[in-house]
Amino acid sequence: MKRCTLTSFIVAATLLSLASLSIAAEGKPAISGETKASAAASVKGAKAKGSAAKIKPVDINSASKAELKKLRGIDDAMADKIIAGRPYLSKAHLVTRNVIPHGIYEQIKKQIVAIQKSAAFKK
Repeated sequence: MKRCTLTSFIVAATLLSLASLSIAAEGKPAISGETKASAAASVKGAKAKGSAAKIKPVDINSASKAELKKLRGIDDAMADKIIAGRPYLSKAHLVTRNVIPHGIYEQIKKQIVAIQKSAAFKK
């Protein structure tokens, strides 16, 4: 009795394994075809958004008040605080120094940089 149950269990497990392999093998061509189509669509989307991707990031160490105010969520008071807190070693210092709230930083972090002024080369 135990032997019959064990044999039945092994046969059932083997059949389930083979069935899942055959389903996976049948699904691969459809998935790769979908992947090619989605990749082509994303390339077209990237070309359409190409002009948006070419926007030059704003340097928080040298930007004017007007340039800072163009950033989403930055008003006059925040722009003044950013200017007063210069220089920044990193754009994350805007949050760690409590210059702007974390939520606004998350919105603009891809649009800003903190470029350091290079020191004069010593001869």
